[in-house]
Amino acid sequence: MRILHTADWHLGKIVNYVHMTEDQQFILDQFIQIVEKEEPDVIIIAGDLYDRSIPPKQAVDLLNKTLTKFINDFNIPVLAISGNHDSPDRLQFGTDLFRRQGLFLDTKIKPDREPVTLYDEEGPVHFHLIPYVEPAEVAHVFDDSSIRSHQQAAERLIEDIKERFDMDERHVWIGHSFLAGGMETESEERLSMIGGSPYIDARLFEDFSYVALGHLHQAQRVTADHIRYSGSILKYSFSEANHNKSVTMVELEANGSCQINKTPLVPERDFEMVEGYFEELLGGDAAADPHNYLHVRLLDDGQLIDPMGKLRKVYPNILHLERRRTATNNSYEELHKVKERQKLSHQDLFHSFYEDIKGDSIPEHRKDLVLQAIELLKEKERGE
Repeated sequence: MRILHTADWHLGKIVNYVHMTEDQQFILDQFIQIVEKEEPDVIIIAGDLYDRSIPPKQAVDLLNKTLTKFINDFNIPVLAISGNHDSPDRLQFGTDLFRRQGLFLDTKIKPDREPVTLYDEEGPVHFHLIPYVEPAEVAHVFDDSSIRSHQQAAERLIEDIKERFDMDERHVWIGHSFLAGGMETESEERLSMIGGSPYIDARLFEDFSYVALGHLHQAQRVTADHIRYSGSILKYSFSEANHNKSVTMVELEANGSCQINKTPLVPERDFEMVEGYFEELLGGDAAADPHNYLHVRLLDDGQLIDPMGKLRKVYPNILHLERRRTATNNSYEELHKVKERQKLSHQDLFHSFYEDIKGDSIPEHRKDLVLQAIELLKEKERGE
């Protein structure tokens, strides 16, 4: 069976106040051409179809147009799940009707759920669609209050699959989660750490024929070739400037082994970081393409008059302009502090902020209030 794996479209994304819809249209047109050429038996979209719970009209139209092309024109089934940026309730609308047309979209965990089973000449392939969920949602479905972390939630879901299905057959896990060992970037919103670490041990998935993941934006394997993130379809921050975006083509054999190839996606405007002296940059040769999205670092020490305005006449898509820091040690210390804070949960970040402002630890009763507020905000963001 030929499986085309993609994820993290983030339709409706805004980067540095620039709407990316035109760039997403360009890359999805390219994706459609890949589908025409490769003729997959099934397309997987592993979460984060949209960039926010209430996407703009242009993003909805683009998704509708693309999925209609796959299902109506190519007659290829699409298996998709919601990610942490999507609204499960909004994406769920019409899903039962869509299934009859070949669009299988799961947004919530249900008791006794069944996989989507497709057949090739070698027999059945069972696709388990596991949308992004908080541990509490899994605990509720299984009536098990001991489930408090993403690791425990994944363990229980996989245990349920192994109890009810024959693992000697071919099984594919479609998920949107954070596997330990995966490489993240700045454009990924950290999954919730309330109730424990968001990381999941990749060894849990060893018995699946293929594991199609979304959330991390860099295409990568995690511990084994068949456990993979396809990566995002576009670069969404300058931390991804060195990424090579692609979609993943999987040839699933009769014995459950996989042959994997990546097909590159080439954007209309790339993300690029350039640096140099102001006068040199005005020459127009600093970027691989002057129309790329640029992060520019100026090396000049003296005063400059309207550098952004003048540089944008040469490079119209500069998204960020900065001056070189002279206090090298301070910059390294600040970078270290930023990286350390990125590891903190939302709750711990607030506790740190409280201590900085008050000069004292946050009281226990206020910790509970902060936790309740964070959970409420998360529910509103996901449209629940």
